[in-house]
Amino acid sequence: MTTATQAAGTQWAELAARLGPRFAERAARHDEQDAFVAENYRELREHRVFSAGVPGELGGGDATHRELCRMLRTLGGFCPSTALALSMHTHQVAVAAWRWRQERAPVDGLLRRIAGEQLVLVTSGGSDWLPSSGRAERVEGGYRVTARKVFASGSPAGSLLLTSAILDENGERTVLHFPVALSDACVRVLDTWRTLGMRGTGSNDVALESVFVPESAVAGRRKPGVWHPLFHLTAQLAVPLIYAVYVGLAEAARATALALAARRREDEAVALLVGEMDNELATARLALEHLMDLAADRPPGPATTNEALIGRTLAGRSAARTVEKAMEVAGGAGFYRAAGLERMFRDVQAARYHPLQEKAQLRFSGRYALGLDLDG
Repeated sequence: MTTATQAAGTQWAELAARLGPRFAERAARHDEQDAFVAENYRELREHRVFSAGVPGELGGGDATHRELCRMLRTLGGFCPSTALALSMHTHQVAVAAWRWRQERAPVDGLLRRIAGEQLVLVTSGGSDWLPSSGRAERVEGGYRVTARKVFASGSPAGSLLLTSAILDENGERTVLHFPVALSDACVRVLDTWRTLGMRGTGSNDVALESVFVPESAVAGRRKPGVWHPLFHLTAQLAVPLIYAVYVGLAEAARATALALAARRREDEAVALLVGEMDNELATARLALEHLMDLAADRPPGPATTNEALIGRTLAGRSAARTVEKAMEVAGGAGFYRAAGLERMFRDVQAARYHPLQEKAQLRFSGRYALGLDLDG
């Protein structure tokens, strides 16, 4: 097993490139069987990838945000399900690491545990987002929480679920944020992930059945439906990590399509389609570069969030269009499952579902430009 010191010097994208071919060999099976990428997760744990983004001072791999994006982009070209599930863990680590470095927030204990134990974080944030869901009831020493959380990527191998629920007292609603151990007897991971694409992510529903959450475990409180500073930070850091996966997928689709079209390369129609495909891929790449720059250089806040959300729409839309064009470039050969493009086409559709979805992003951006209340 790689030591923490060795991991700190690892080139994470190069590691992903070494692991990737084995992951790619398993991808079709995971897709066909709706099976979680458990073997891949075991290899990621052996190479301490789950602590890649933990600061070196806390025992982690000390990867920069841009390095994490490159790692996920590389993995996305081999097994998008593995890369997407990993991105959900990785962006939570990135947020905690940023807060520890920039604010000296008391998250060092969690980060040390991720490094020492290779904990896997699972989040319900993508489905909860600003409104949250579920019910918290005050009891002695804390709360009892009942909820059903969806899109919990990586849940079959997860250690902690980072989630939230609504406390309603005297007509005042407060969202409580807290972690829950997925091994808790009152937590059940439900086998619900039967989807069009990204079938290996294990993004199951998780049922919280009167789970006890001690007062000391509540990490944050906020009003439901209102942009909180932590959400601006999450958008800034999470969007590039998630959409790096789709750019990597689109790059792999392009390479596959060109190989399938090689015997028709003199056909002018094919050349035009390849040009269209490359334009879309260039747009996705440029959007991702801008997203990474935002994460590196900008302070969190509405202005940065607006640019990040626009970048999310552009990267996702152009990644999907790249794969669509790849299907056209490949011709009939791409329609066969054995070619792999059909699976990529299905997987890339997931890009449309991460928050904020395109119409919600357009509304946010329009209200921001007009100087209107973003919570309105």
